[in-house]
Amino acid sequence: MGEGSDIDPADETASTRRRRPDGEDPDQEFGDLLSGALLDLRQAIHSRFDSETAAGSARVKGTADWVALVEELRRRAPALGMAERSGHVDDFGLDEQTIRHVRPMLEYLRSHYWRVDVAGIEQLPTEGPVLFVANRSGILPYDGLMISHVVAESISERRRPRFLVADWLITLPFVQPYLARLGGVRACRENADRLLRTGRWVVAFPEGLKGAGKVFRQRYRLKRFGRGGVVRVAIEARIPMVPVAVIGAEEAHPVLFKMETLARSVGASFIPVTPTFPLLGPLGLLPLPSKWSIRFGAPIETEHLGAKKAQDELLVSRMTEELRSEIQSMVDVDLHSRVGVWG
Repeated sequence: MGEGSDIDPADETASTRRRRPDGEDPDQEFGDLLSGALLDLRQAIHSRFDSETAAGSARVKGTADWVALVEELRRRAPALGMAERSGHVDDFGLDEQTIRHVRPMLEYLRSHYWRVDVAGIEQLPTEGPVLFVANRSGILPYDGLMISHVVAESISERRRPRFLVADWLITLPFVQPYLARLGGVRACRENADRLLRTGRWVVAFPEGLKGAGKVFRQRYRLKRFGRGGVVRVAIEARIPMVPVAVIGAEEAHPVLFKMETLARSVGASFIPVTPTFPLLGPLGLLPLPSKWSIRFGAPIETEHLGAKKAQDELLVSRMTEELRSEIQSMVDVDLHSRVGVWG
């Protein structure tokens, strides 16, 4: 249940393999090494100019500024350049201050850049946890971020959903802290279950990596929903599932083809080739201004089933396929009714 995997335990592979056996955090270790190196540099600057002063030379103007700069870099090194947190950070890292800072940009993307049309949001439950299940669109998690923003702005910031993010993306250097501050959570069954049982709303993408890596000619054709992890979690938590259809996001980052041989040499599943990436370098990561729509379907209740039904493989398989078919139907209807890719 996420961008790169369903929420079944068997799907948790990449981040588990990369975790150090002694429990150390590689980013923290790197920050400590950098901090130590900057401390040595600061001491070297002091010793050099102190010796010049002792020999009768005038202290070079600006030396104090260099020392202060190095000291500031050393102080920030353990955080790898991240800004100070607001103090209002939940167990999964969502930062209220960061949300306030990026809200104008998110609203600009919604209202002016992607011009998102929203439908069906009035059907959402007024209380209790909710599991949103959406079609996966593109490599980067713009769809999850935009669904989360639309719900928060339309209903309540208190109801901002957490969107599940694939292992391969959330373990990239510097990516995890920023996604966590915006509401991104590593996609695994334990995280989804914990979020739902504490009353939070969650957005899942059960197509996994197969959905994220679809080439342009396969756009909007939903892949198989893993092994039924989303349905199983919903039944066990006795919460409703809300199907969500996202249109336009697949044109924001159209994948023309994938380079898999080269990707394996660097430990990746594939390297996407889009009209702008890698041709334009980092600028190629910017999404195109396609016209979006986000439609929320009627909630699918599970409370009446009972938690034990989560072990009924036939029931879970049937409900999973029905859920996938419902989202595919919603996608097809919205594709047929839209005027054009660019609005």
